Amino acid sequence: MKKDEPPLDFPDTLEGFEYAFNEKGQLRHIKTGEPFVFNYREDLHRWNQKRYEALGEIITKYVYELLEKDCNLKKISIPVDATETEPKSFIYMSEDALTNPQKLMVLIHGSGVVRAGQWARRLIINEDLDSGTQIPFIKRAVDEGYGVIVLNPNENYIEVEKPKIHVQSSSDSSDEPAEKRERKDKVSKETKKRRDFYEKYRNPQREKEMMQLYIRENGSPEEHAIYVWDHFIAQSAAENVFFVAHSYGGLAFVELMIQREADVKNKVTAVALTDSVHNVWHQEAGKTIREWMRENCCNWVSSSEPLDTSVESMLPDCPRVSAGTDRHELTSWKSFPSIFKFFTEASEAKTSSLKPAVTRRSHRLKHEEL
Repeated sequence: MKKDEPPLDFPDTLEGFEYAFNEKGQLRHIKTGEPFVFNYREDLHRWNQKRYEALGEIITKYVYELLEKDCNLKKISIPVDATETEPKSFIYMSEDALTNPQKLMVLIHGSGVVRAGQWARRLIINEDLDSGTQIPFIKRAVDEGYGVIVLNPNENYIEVEKPKIHVQSSSDSSDEPAEKRERKDKVSKETKKRRDFYEKYRNPQREKEMMQLYIRENGSPEEHAIYVWDHFIAQSAAENVFFVAHSYGGLAFVELMIQREADVKNKVTAVALTDSVHNVWHQEAGKTIREWMRENCCNWVSSSEPLDTSVESMLPDCPRVSAGTDRHELTSWKSFPSIFKFFTEASEAKTSSLKPAVTRRSHRLKHEEL
C-alpha cells in the first residue's frame, strides 16, 4: 500500500534544512556533521526528490550571494532594454569586465538545473563548493588580471501559474434530448471522478499548473550566448578573450562561432572545453571554423587516463586530452590548473605570433607519466 506522502512544504534557508557549509566548503548537517542524505524518508522517492530540489534552489541563491560578496561580481539584468513588466534574466561580471584592456574570461556551464556560477549541483551538495562551482576559476582569473563574465544560459524563462479556464459543457447548447444530455453528463462526471481519484493516488499533492514566459533573445542557451556576445563581450576592451565552456556550454560556444565567426576569430584567443557535447557535423560548422578550433581550442574530456594525456577523437575539430577523471561533472574542476596553463601559453604564443602546441605538450606529458 502506498504511504501517505508528507506535505511538500520545505524550508527556504539552509538553516531551516539544518545544513551549513563548513570551512572546507562541504555541506554538513549542523547537528550531526553528516553529509546530505537524499533518502530522508524511506519509500518516498518523489518526496525525497522534491526535498532535494528545494535544497538545490537554496544552493543556487547561496552561490549567487558568493558571486557578489566573495567574488565581487556585479549582477547585470538582461535584456539590457527590458521593460519593467517583461521577463528578465541576468549575468555576472567583474567591475573591469568591459574595460580591462588585456584579458577577459567567459564562463559557460552545461545544461540542466545549474545556474550562473555552478558546474554541477550534485557536486556542491555531495562534494564541495570548489569542485561544484566556478568560484575557483573566478578568483584565480581575477588574481591573474582577467576581467570575468559569468553566463547564465539555463535561465531562459520565468514560470507563472497558469490561469484557470472554465470550459463550458458542449451539451449546454446542444439540441440533444434532455435524457441523452443527462446520460452523457453523468458519464463525463464519473470519468472525471475516476481520473481525479487515480491522479490523487499517483500525485497526492497536486501541484499548481505553471506556464513558461520566455525571456526575449535569451530563450535558449545558444540564444543567450549570442546575446551576451553581442551586448557585452564584443563591446569589451580586452585584447584577449578566453572561454571556459562545460558540456552543453561547448555546444553553445560552437553555435556562437557559427553565427559570429569573423568576430569570434578576431577577439577570442583560446577556448577550454570540458567534456563538451558539441558536434561539428550535426551543428554544420564549416571548414574554417573546424580549422580555427583545431588551433585554438582544447577539450578536456572524461577519461581514466592521467590529466592532459592525449585522447583520440572521432571528429576533426579540437584536440582532446584527459581531464584526469572519468566523471563528467568533475572535468572542469580536475582540469582547472591545466586550463590556466593553456591560456597562458595561448597568450604568449599570440604575443610571439606562434600557436600553443597543445597536442605536442599533451603527447610529451603522456610519455613522461608512463
